[in-house]
Amino acid sequence: MKKILTFVLMLSLAFSVRAQEMTEQMLKLMYADNIITHFYVDEADEAKVVEEGIKAMLEELDPHSTYSSPKETKALMEQMYGSFGGIGIQFNVVSDTLYVIQTTKNGPSERAGIIPGDKVVSVNDTVIAGVKMEREDMVSKLRGDAGTEVEIGVVRRGVDRVLTFRLTRENISTETVDAAYMIDKKNGYIRITSFGANTHAEFLCKLDSLKECGMKNLVLDLQGNGGGFLSAAVDIASEFIQEARLLVYTEGRRSPRYDYLSVNGGSFLKGNLVVLVDETSASASEILAGAIQDWDRGVIVGRRTFGKGLVQRPFELPDGSMIRLTIARYYTPAGRCIQKPYNDSIKYEDDLLHRYNSGEMTSADSIHFPDSLKTYTKVLKRPVYGGGGIMPDYFVPVDTLKYTKYHRALSGRGSLIQASLRYLDENREKIVAAYDNIDSFEKGFEVDEEYLSVLREQGKKDGVEPADDEEYEASLPQLKSQLKMLIARDLWDMNDFMRIYNKTSDVFLKAMELVTVKNQTKLLQKK
Repeated sequence: MKKILTFVLMLSLAFSVRAQEMTEQMLKLMYADNIITHFYVDEADEAKVVEEGIKAMLEELDPHSTYSSPKETKALMEQMYGSFGGIGIQFNVVSDTLYVIQTTKNGPSERAGIIPGDKVVSVNDTVIAGVKMEREDMVSKLRGDAGTEVEIGVVRRGVDRVLTFRLTRENISTETVDAAYMIDKKNGYIRITSFGANTHAEFLCKLDSLKECGMKNLVLDLQGNGGGFLSAAVDIASEFIQEARLLVYTEGRRSPRYDYLSVNGGSFLKGNLVVLVDETSASASEILAGAIQDWDRGVIVGRRTFGKGLVQRPFELPDGSMIRLTIARYYTPAGRCIQKPYNDSIKYEDDLLHRYNSGEMTSADSIHFPDSLKTYTKVLKRPVYGGGGIMPDYFVPVDTLKYTKYHRALSGRGSLIQASLRYLDENREKIVAAYDNIDSFEKGFEVDEEYLSVLREQGKKDGVEPADDEEYEASLPQLKSQLKMLIARDLWDMNDFMRIYNKTSDVFLKAMELVTVKNQTKLLQKK
């Protein structure tokens, strides 16, 4: 009861709510909590009742107004601000065992002598291997405040005892710009996985590095990027668009219009630009793609983006939990709100499934925008639409024939990743000795029968088997390619994974056709 009353009083003071405005409905909540606490047949968990009540209230508003518990809030802040207290390892979990994939350069684990392939079996006095511990619980035990100590037990191939390491946690940075490389002598590639507090600085570092290598044109990959800080998207858009131009504006019932303009003159105002998007590119990704499209600065390639045009403001609660409340909509420079409907006949969470079933993912002709939402780009006056994501200038369909049902099932169950980790655990030394860099690996490594046997065994364990020999043979080209990519990622990094993956990506291959054209303006005028 005290928690509810304190929260209500805090809100009334913070927002200057008149007593008569809060009396009836807010007191109703307080009465309900009081009745449950004092008269319910069993002892009620008041904290849980309050949490579920807040969640239920927010569900009545829109899909993006959410509540997070103190634990969830802490994890969210670590992701957004790009650092946490940890021991400096990348890992994966196979059969209830945590495998070290890579150690952070000069981090606590590398300095202590932990190596890729090690299995972490205990943290302090707690056994974490073979006890069906959730991945999140493993992470929480390894992480902690910077400066605190943690003792881990490690099993290493070829060593007949458990090795013990005592480590001091440090602030470990997480990269949101995880891949950047020269495609050829003139064209570069950068991938942004989310928009956090450090994304703009990371992006500038990668961009400058590629420019020093002679980059003239850029492929910017926002596929799978679910968004993040609006300010990070604005800062990056400013690098491509001339100073003092409108990039996005926000407006809501209690939030007056606020314009975000490009600043600092931009570090990549010339040169061809192609932006890759897909159905999971959302929020800040759509702000960036929308600004580039509305100013006719680059070519958008891929599939229609997710369609999230709502702005959330975080409100921290006394116990460390948080409400992220939608307070405004954002609009692209041409005045588009790209928020997709969430009060119509199609359930919001089923929208992507509906896109597949309606044929949108395989044909642009299946996508229809109402003329009432039509507007025009700022320079070339091309028609663009609001009301449901950013429609790319060049649509690239999903190739439904490329992947068999067997392949999709192996991917969905995580069998591919599990098999790759098992195979690498047994063959790491042999592979490292044979290939001293990614170039030699890419040219020389072939997925052999041993590797495929591990995959089949893992799939069978996960309840996935091909319908017949024909389906298995049809699956092999894509399976081999993906298994090779996973080894490259684990031995080197995501940069090398993307170098291999992009050579098989229809969206990337289309981008390569477009990034090399002599006159990108004429290209856009045709669309």
